[in-house]
Amino acid sequence: MPIALALHTLAVVVWVGGMFFAYMALRPAALGLEPPQRLPLWSRTFARFFPWVWAAIFILPVTGLWLIREMGGMANAGLYIHIMLVLAIAMILIFMHVFFSPYKKMNKAIEAGDIPAAGKQLGQIRRWVGINLIIGLVTITVAVGGKAL
Repeated sequence: MPIALALHTLAVVVWVGGMFFAYMALRPAALGLEPPQRLPLWSRTFARFFPWVWAAIFILPVTGLWLIREMGGMANAGLYIHIMLVLAIAMILIFMHVFFSPYKKMNKAIEAGDIPAAGKQLGQIRRWVGINLIIGLVTITVAVGGKAL
């Protein structure tokens, strides 16, 4: 169980911490760049970060279900476990939308030199990442304070 919990925690730190860094540090810093420089920066940043998110999307359900099994299954899991599971599914679905829609469209627009279209897609990514960051922070809060629920 300690291995599952450690892997689970590390995957959360990588994913939610990466979103926090991108949203709260990189985004404000990148606003100082003109769109023709800013958009490729984001494309390259996402190209490096998204494989880590895919790894987290694999690790989190596997370790989460492992931990639930060790607790005796969902019937013995507290409300906070059920809430975490629902929030995790929402986060995964949001990430998949970002990856397969606005991220792909942004890269195609950058390749085509269509800066306004790429900027529009980056705006979509920003909104969804902001939503996912909030869900991630709520999930961490539920996990930490969960037994009190």
